[in-house]
Amino acid sequence: MIVEERGSGPGADVLIRKVDGHLAVLRTGLHGPELELAEELARCLRELVVATAHSSAADRGLVRAAVHYFVLRRESRGKLLPVRSLAAAQRVVNKVVRQLGRPDLLVETRPSRR
Repeated sequence: MIVEERGSGPGADVLIRKVDGHLAVLRTGLHGPELELAEELARCLRELVVATAHSSAADRGLVRAAVHYFVLRRESRGKLLPVRSLAAAQRVVNKVVRQLGRPDLLVETRPSRR
């Protein structure tokens, strides 16, 4: 069996698959600006995963936390545990982007077209 190596560690491949899998699920239910935001978040997270694959454990941990925040949406249980919105994921991802000194990857909210 031949294993393809992307130049990043196995942990990076797992994170990228999680992002891609979650985006595939979101594509079935989102449209318009929400879908564009989800795709932009996924693009940013993929790039962060690759960029930090050989960085410090702290930097990789920040990126891993952002990926998990994007991917793991909690089930709603009344007012106690609301489902996380993409806007909340955007805030988390942008915070990590700033902490890593990569303002070029900030995910901006585009005004909705009417």
